[in-house]
Amino acid sequence: MRFMILVKATPDSEAGRFPDNPEPLFAAMAAYHEELARAGALLDASGLQPSSKGWRVEYEGSKRVVVDGPFTESKELIAGYTLIQVRSREEAIEWSRRFPNPIGEGVRCHIEVRQLYEMEDFDGMVSDQTAERFRDIGMQ
Repeated sequence: MRFMILVKATPDSEAGRFPDNPEPLFAAMAAYHEELARAGALLDASGLQPSSKGWRVEYEGSKRVVVDGPFTESKELIAGYTLIQVRSREEAIEWSRRFPNPIGEGVRCHIEVRQLYEMEDFDGMVSDQTAERFRDIGMQ
């Protein structure tokens, strides 16, 4: 089972600002991710640049329009993620409880954890041929 731990953006992260003393936070994140890697649970992790350096693609019918960031009207921007693979939801909960506070200890915030779909979740919805095409490119 794969889960994504999502770190929500803040006004500081959207401005590209780091804490005044980032070392303790970065050290805690490094230790956590090293532990995940040793356990064989870490698939990927990264921080995301501010939305001002990104874009969106808006769809209307067959038309696609690229809109440059920032996305100041959005309340739920993502600043980073950690992708893990574990045996159960309970194991994912335990790993997420240990995730360092992404803003800094003692500061109120939250992270979000979402399970990823697996190809088996689409059994009966897509043909075996289509499912195999996704597997051939490495999608689970």
